Amino acid sequence: MATIELTSERLELPLVHEFTIARGSEQVARSVVVRLTWNGITALGESAPVERYAESIDSVRAALAAHTLLDDPYLLDAQLAGLPPAARCGLDIALHDLIGKDLNRPLCALLGVDRERTPRTSFTLGIAPIAQTLAKVRAVGSHPILKIKLGRGDEIETIEAIRDIYGGTIRIDANEGWTPEQSVALLTELARYDIEFCEQPIPAGTPERLRWIRERTGIPIVTDEDSRDAGDLKALVGCVDGINVKLVKCGGIRGALAMIHTARALGFKIMLGCMVESQILTTAAAHLSPLVDWADLDGPFLTASDPYDGIAYADGKIVLPDGPGLGVLAKLPA
Repeated sequence: MATIELTSERLELPLVHEFTIARGSEQVARSVVVRLTWNGITALGESAPVERYAESIDSVRAALAAHTLLDDPYLLDAQLAGLPPAARCGLDIALHDLIGKDLNRPLCALLGVDRERTPRTSFTLGIAPIAQTLAKVRAVGSHPILKIKLGRGDEIETIEAIRDIYGGTIRIDANEGWTPEQSVALLTELARYDIEFCEQPIPAGTPERLRWIRERTGIPIVTDEDSRDAGDLKALVGCVDGINVKLVKCGGIRGALAMIHTARALGFKIMLGCMVESQILTTAAAHLSPLVDWADLDGPFLTASDPYDGIAYADGKIVLPDGPGLGVLAKLPA
């Protein structure tokens, strides 16, 4: 059997606007592109590690460089064993792309997922002065769902100003920026603006405090940083309404499927999210999107120059590509 060859490279993605959340800002997103070659096939994967989880571009590339691959790409668990989550994510996606291309089937078909049942995704707006935020809302136009980053003050004023000009669905995300007491006070005030849910209001690690918030507010609570992988979910039962699945956090497609099935068994609603990343990683997640309740797969909206083509959007609804594997293609030079 042919040997699988792995290479990785850094990818820098300039953003349309500086992207700010409660923890910091960025003007360029950075990720790792993984390439596998086997039996005449080239496959793509990607990882977008974040410092919040003690992973980096360098740590991902080092882990992949030191990793020994078997010759059979179908031995997924064995191929991925021993890798930390972000590195495992990049390799996992590339292996799924490789298998799909070998079988000439799109990833959604391999997973038994109905490609027509993709949800609409939110469009995320980072923290900015209110005037800039409103300009972004107007530029978004008729997109049906917005996710608004909060956590640095002016929360009420920001949402009030947005709601004055926007009638679609609003989700909010504090990225661990509030205390429990702030959360209850702010969510009580924000309830009149018809908020679909609030994502990760407080620092991760204290599910009982999330329960305390949930018992005192009518806005549903969804975790992000508190739900890294399937093993985190049991402790959240009764504390939150939903969880956010991100491939980089849980180690790729296989980790995401484990989270989705566990969440369903425990009665959670599920959001499928992304980092600021290229079409490779966002498209990989999109193949799973018919399995979840909410999507936040807006990476391609946020980058100014993506070297790959993958998913498209129709009034916010995710449209999967037709090709085998991920269906992601490198753009031709202009």
